[in-house]
Amino acid sequence: MESMKARVETVEMPLLEKAGKVNVDEVCECEEGHCHHHGHGNFAWPAVSLLMLVAGIICDSVGAAWFELQAFKTMWFVLAYLPVGLPVLSEAWHAIKSKDFFNEFTLMLIASIGAFAIGEYPEAVAVMLFYTIGEMLQHKAVERATSNISKLLDVRPAVASVLRGNTYVEVHPQSVALHEQIEVKPGGRVPLDGVLIDDEALFDTSALTGESVPRCVKKGEEVLAGMISLGQVSHVEVTKPYSQSELARILEIVKNASARKAPAERFISRFAKVYTPVVMALALLIVLVPAIVAFVSQGTFEYVFSEWLYRGLVFLVISCPCALVISVPLGYFAGMGAASRLGVLFKGGNYLYAVTKIDCVAFDKTGTLTSGKFEVNDVLLEQGIKKEKLLRLLASAESKSTHPMAKAVVEYAVKCGISTVEGDAVHEIAGHGVEAVVDGVNVVAGNISLLESRGIKTPKMPTNDGATVIACAFDGKYVGAVLLSDKLKETSVETIAQLKELGISDINLLSGDKKEVVDAYARQLHIDGAHGELLPEDKVNCVENKIKEGRCVAFVGDGMNDAPVLALSNVGIAMGGLGSDAAIESADVVIQTDNPVRVATAIKVGRYTHGIVKQNIIGAISAKAVVLVAGALGFASLWMAVFADVGVALLAVMNSMRILGKNFK
Repeated sequence: MESMKARVETVEMPLLEKAGKVNVDEVCECEEGHCHHHGHGNFAWPAVSLLMLVAGIICDSVGAAWFELQAFKTMWFVLAYLPVGLPVLSEAWHAIKSKDFFNEFTLMLIASIGAFAIGEYPEAVAVMLFYTIGEMLQHKAVERATSNISKLLDVRPAVASVLRGNTYVEVHPQSVALHEQIEVKPGGRVPLDGVLIDDEALFDTSALTGESVPRCVKKGEEVLAGMISLGQVSHVEVTKPYSQSELARILEIVKNASARKAPAERFISRFAKVYTPVVMALALLIVLVPAIVAFVSQGTFEYVFSEWLYRGLVFLVISCPCALVISVPLGYFAGMGAASRLGVLFKGGNYLYAVTKIDCVAFDKTGTLTSGKFEVNDVLLEQGIKKEKLLRLLASAESKSTHPMAKAVVEYAVKCGISTVEGDAVHEIAGHGVEAVVDGVNVVAGNISLLESRGIKTPKMPTNDGATVIACAFDGKYVGAVLLSDKLKETSVETIAQLKELGISDINLLSGDKKEVVDAYARQLHIDGAHGELLPEDKVNCVENKIKEGRCVAFVGDGMNDAPVLALSNVGIAMGGLGSDAAIESADVVIQTDNPVRVATAIKVGRYTHGIVKQNIIGAISAKAVVLVAGALGFASLWMAVFADVGVALLAVMNSMRILGKNFK
């Protein structure tokens, strides 16, 4: 049983080792020092056993003269047994050497050898034959799942075409240096992170983000390893080494996920250590107790040793809990694989389980529900001031600033066909605004407090629409203002709606922005709990208070200042595309697409996976209990036992596979 647990609990690591180009068939499930290869081969030897078994049964039933000799019959079925029995014997021996005495190999050996001992030769062969075939079918199903998930994860090409001298040469991506130029042919995968050298190019990002729509990347914008160049040759300047690419980070997150198991997985591990010794003891009691009763009753109870030994052997075969120890961790891993295909990375099965308990979600604003890019909404003008003049002087004053709002003003002016000029005596006041002299005009632009500190009177500004105001004065006189806002992401409203459909009504918006701005966004999003002007420690306090109230809180953020609250929350969800490394490291779940609707997707995947796992546990235990009782009472044969064991296991595995085909969008 312990060896079976080892094979299943490490199902994640063979998958990830395959992502590192290791053949799944060669992966050893090495826990406690032994490896399992049983069931990984082809069906040739089981086919030999099956043919000999069928031939032996036919010869025995028709009374073939040459099959009447007991020695010949025994030898025939022993030879039929060896092709499938010897591999199991080898596995059992390796397990016993590693002090793993209670395992499924031992169960099957005892059952089959016992059947030989009481003369049930065909059933002895059948136990091992169908067990072996069942193991092979289970392995094929698991291999299919791991293969599918591996393709989603490791999509790095083995070679990179790098410009050296005047020609492109193919080398391993690890040997490409920073700032070297690589070429990606149409349909080829980008091997390393970098920036686009061409004017623009189209890339398929589905392997990384789950987005089905190709992304148009402009010159100087980021290109990530794993993207596919569509329809053109693309040239990229490398900005990160092979080991530090975005894809490498994704792989590292998922590799580490195998160590973090869900409660159901941990339960199965503990269950495994107790279950097998108990059922072996019960099987022994099935044989011994009737003998004791017969002895005490002095003949009033007829005891036939071979009959009760047969019942004990049936009990042993049925008791093998393959369905549980395979399907539970496989179910969670299939859930993580389905989520990764949609751009959601869980750092462990425990977090896949944890999202099912979420009843409160808190969002950061900027970069999470908003794009983080400011846009000009309106321009307010005093009488006698033309829009073109205000924008020309303001944009010229702001042209040297790196502030996002300054860039938005300059972009808006260019969009309006207004050119800027070089300003003189430019002085940027951090957190307030800018002063400059443009065409001989003294320009002051920024927040109201900056203008008031210069003795400039300003009218009352709009505060109820969430806009940020850049007030502007020329030569000491207020002339107008530009209203900007951080645009909501296209799916932000849908995200809140989906969360409410999932029964999560306690949704909060936590931001360091002004309270009136946060309130305005909350109204647009239909969020009741809005909190503004928060420092990082204030966000921590808000989430901590929710947890003290008994809530299971998920916090969704992207900035470095969100790292503390991401670590504190029950489930920390980071926006991985544009999020800071600190936020991603602190989070339990990473949204690769920066699409907030994937928060709802993560919860859907978690709930569906948890439902499948519960079905497997309840179904397997119920089926086992029924057949165990039937076997103990003599209503089940070894044939029925092995079919029940293999059948329930295969049903549980196939049930787990449904997760990979589920549409969570």
